Amino acid sequence: MKRFSLAVHGGAGTILRANLTPELEAAYHAGLRAALDAGQAVLAKGGAALDAVTAAVCALEDEPLFNAGRGAVFTSDGVQEMDAAVMEGASRRAGAVGGIFGPRNPVLAARAVMERTDHVMLIGPNALKVARAADVPFDEAPYFFTQARWDALQSTLTMRQKGLEDDDPARRHGTVGAVACDMEGNVAAATSTGGMTAKAPGRIGDTPIIGGGTFADNATCAVSGTGHGEVFIRFTAAAEIAARMRHAGQSLEDAARHVVMVDLADHDGTGGLIAVDAKGNITMPFNCEGMYRGTVTEAGNFETFIYR
Repeated sequence: MKRFSLAVHGGAGTILRANLTPELEAAYHAGLRAALDAGQAVLAKGGAALDAVTAAVCALEDEPLFNAGRGAVFTSDGVQEMDAAVMEGASRRAGAVGGIFGPRNPVLAARAVMERTDHVMLIGPNALKVARAADVPFDEAPYFFTQARWDALQSTLTMRQKGLEDDDPARRHGTVGAVACDMEGNVAAATSTGGMTAKAPGRIGDTPIIGGGTFADNATCAVSGTGHGEVFIRFTAAAEIAARMRHAGQSLEDAARHVVMVDLADHDGTGGLIAVDAKGNITMPFNCEGMYRGTVTEAGNFETFIYR
């Protein structure tokens, strides 16, 4: 049997056991499993890694518990602005969107940019135009709204009115993503996010920045990150893992661990990432209290995790 691997994440940060009821914890595990099911169904039939990560991220965007698509966080103006990216490792084709609202699955809008334009990233009305031309499903504001995200915005704005800033890293860590290696040894990555709670309107994080929060190259690895986006961008976190593998001969695990535990951690870059290489090896390092994550391979062993 040919080998394939899939990993997904649903964000990282201060995930306190005291705040996670058994019911909520079970719901997170179920959401991760649904994403693994969607991607595994593609890979088990010999499908492409790109199709698998797209399917997995769509499942995560559809689950309101995660900060992407339905259930995305709100900006300081009380609106939702979403970013997403896809990249496949065989040719390094990539597509990304930034600051959009309307598509149920922003990752499909990103893929439309990759497949229907000569560009890598689009924002604003033209990104939505491309998505509509690709028949990406759209919806209105009530579909995306969740009370928990709205309450989180109000809490942060109240703190700011008192001259305080919400320094909870969890506010910066809501992202979903998937990486895969298919039976042909091709890798791909997809990432999607609503960004940071109470972020400035127009803020773009690392998710749609190729080499920042999303990257794929068959010669090295595919990466999807979640964390303090500005730091991931400044340290080109995803591309740095590939560079360490290519130029320093490091293994996937060693390269990823150095980036997360040293480069990011030493510069307030809390968060984590998932990565896979063309041999199907997976690593999922994080430097905070928890990261919603899961894996499955051709052996059919589904595993989901929250804490270490």
